[in-house]
Amino acid sequence: MPLSWPWRPRAANTPARPETKSATGFVALHMERSASWIGRDYPTLAREGFMRNPVVHRAVRMIAEAAGAVPWLLYEGAAEHERHPLLDLLASPRRGASGSDFFEMLYGHLLLSGNAYVERVETGSGARELHLLRPERVTVETDRDGWPYALAYRCGAVKRIVPLDGPAGGQALHLSLFHPLDDHYGFAPLEAALMALDIHNAAGAWNKALLDNSARPSGALVYAPKDGGNLTEEQFARLKTELEDGYTGAAGAGRPLLLEGGLDWKAMGLSPRDMDFIEAKNAASRDIPLAFGIPPMLLGIPGDNTYANYAEANRAFYRLTVLPLIARTAKAFGNWLAPLYGGDLRLEHDLDRIDGLSMERDALWQRISSASFLTDEEKRQAVGY
Repeated sequence: MPLSWPWRPRAANTPARPETKSATGFVALHMERSASWIGRDYPTLAREGFMRNPVVHRAVRMIAEAAGAVPWLLYEGAAEHERHPLLDLLASPRRGASGSDFFEMLYGHLLLSGNAYVERVETGSGARELHLLRPERVTVETDRDGWPYALAYRCGAVKRIVPLDGPAGGQALHLSLFHPLDDHYGFAPLEAALMALDIHNAAGAWNKALLDNSARPSGALVYAPKDGGNLTEEQFARLKTELEDGYTGAAGAGRPLLLEGGLDWKAMGLSPRDMDFIEAKNAASRDIPLAFGIPPMLLGIPGDNTYANYAEANRAFYRLTVLPLIARTAKAFGNWLAPLYGGDLRLEHDLDRIDGLSMERDALWQRISSASFLTDEEKRQAVGY
């Protein structure tokens, strides 16, 4: 409530004095409302982040598309398999979906929720399919000792239990990012950028409201007639309706305000302190890609460009973000699916097919080619052939 200044606390046993209106004085208003933040659940992060924020949308798509496009290599010992049923399964995980589409969705779930769930289905014809489970529909089931043994998948009123353990590694795979305070669920990068996401969205809503109000700050209509009277209820309602219908929105921008009967317009400008939200939005735009591991300059965000050029930033993006994500995914899928086919199988990613590392590849080949002390066979082994 408004407080008269100076204000001092009243003793516990002192009776409250009745309120009186003073003809002179000064009232200080303190706005102590705390900041409001969005929820941390997967549907909220997906809607407010990926579906409403352009920076989050592009960051997730950039990582998911880059990682999903990298092809897989299958090795058994030191030998590489050109064709294998496991490679066929990864190239076409289920009917109607390619391997790149499947892994793009998987990385999207992982980045937005910190978790990705894959179910292996044995079809009637003996073939295998891989299906992604929506993160918000899955809970991890644990035994009495707290160890996970199955996934509970709920879709409407239907609940299915998908075992994590079994003679061939279980029917489900749970991928998660590191969470310092949870034993079973991962921590999404978007949660670390939650404050920046809210600031960026709030700044956009502010700008939209400003445009809807003739693209200028709000003001005040002062009624000071010579006779000292006040507006009637009917006059006040009519004036408010005319202002809303004729002077708000893009169509009303720049339209002159016609005043009569003692009305005067007092514009309320924005102080430099009020304009800090523009810089706050720019700072939030940089914080969001940093949480995902993307150099801001790759998204066209002005500010702290710590790389000499775009090529260096792109190479750092692949080395520091994309490749570690692919490597851990390849190891997890190899440990899960390799026992089904027997042998010493392992999955790796094909570095030679990554366009973002072409400059490094060219420099390596040039160094190996100029090494006169190596034979042709040793040069082939040095570059991975």
